Amino acid sequence: MLRTTSRRTGILVIAAALALTATACAKKDTSGTTASGVTTIQQGKLTTCTHLPYAPFQSRDASGKVVGFDVDLLDLVAKKLGVQQTIVDTPFEGIKSGQDLKNGKCDIAAAGMTITPERQQVIDFSDPYFDATQALLVKKGAPYKSLADLRGKRIGAQAATTGLEYAKKNAAANGYEIVEYKDLATEQQALATGQIVGAVNDLPVWTEYLKENPGKFEVAAQFDTGEQYGLGLKKGGNPELLKAVNEALAEAKADGSYDKIYARWIGTAPAK
Repeated sequence: MLRTTSRRTGILVIAAALALTATACAKKDTSGTTASGVTTIQQGKLTTCTHLPYAPFQSRDASGKVVGFDVDLLDLVAKKLGVQQTIVDTPFEGIKSGQDLKNGKCDIAAAGMTITPERQQVIDFSDPYFDATQALLVKKGAPYKSLADLRGKRIGAQAATTGLEYAKKNAAANGYEIVEYKDLATEQQALATGQIVGAVNDLPVWTEYLKENPGKFEVAAQFDTGEQYGLGLKKGGNPELLKAVNEALAEAKADGSYDKIYARWIGTAPAK
C-alpha cells in the first residue's frame, strides 16, 4: 500500500514538473501598445508585409537593405507611433488574400497594392496614397504599339496582380497568349530573354526598370485603369492603427514629406 502511494505521488510530481516545463516553453506574447494606444504584433515595432522585388516601391539595395517608396512612407507611420519598421518578404497571394494580416504575420501590408472591391472584402485599406497606371513594356524598337499588335504573340503578367487581370480582360479581343510569372523579376527576365514579346505591369515599375536598363526597352502603351494603391490592415482588426496610418498620410501630404518621397523614387513631384 505504501509502495502504491509512493508511486502515485511520484507520478503526480512528474506530471506537475512537465506542466511547468510546458508553461515555460509556451510562446510568449510579444505584442505591445505604443504611446499613442496603438497595438502592434511586436513590442516596439511596426511589422510590414511586402513582396520583393517591386522597385521603386520596395526592393533590396546593394547592401541587401529593403528600400523604396512604400518603405519610406511606412517609416513615417512608424515614427508617428514611436516604433521601428521591420519588413517581412512574403508571397503576394498571402498579402492580397488578407491571410498574412489575419494570421498575425504583420501589422500592415505595403506592396504597391491596388485597392479593389474584392480585396476590400478581406482587407481594411488606408486612404489611397498613389495613383497607378498599367503599361506594356517591349524591347527597344519592337513593332508593338498596342495590345492589338500582339495577336498570336505571348505576353507576360505578374500573378495575382491587377496587371494580370487587365491582360486577361483584353486577351480575347486582341488574340494574344498570357504567361503568368510569380514575381516581377521573373517577368522581366522572360522579356529580356525573348520568352515573351511584351509584359504588362504598373507604369512606375517599368519606369524604374528603364532607368536600370537604358536603351534596351521601351513603354509601348499605357492603360489608364483608374487604379489607386492602399496600405492594407487586418479586416476589422486594428481600427486605431488604421486611423494612425491615415493621419500620417495626411500629415505627410500637408508638410511636404510625401512630395519628397515621391520625387525621390518616382522622379518628379506628383501633380496637384
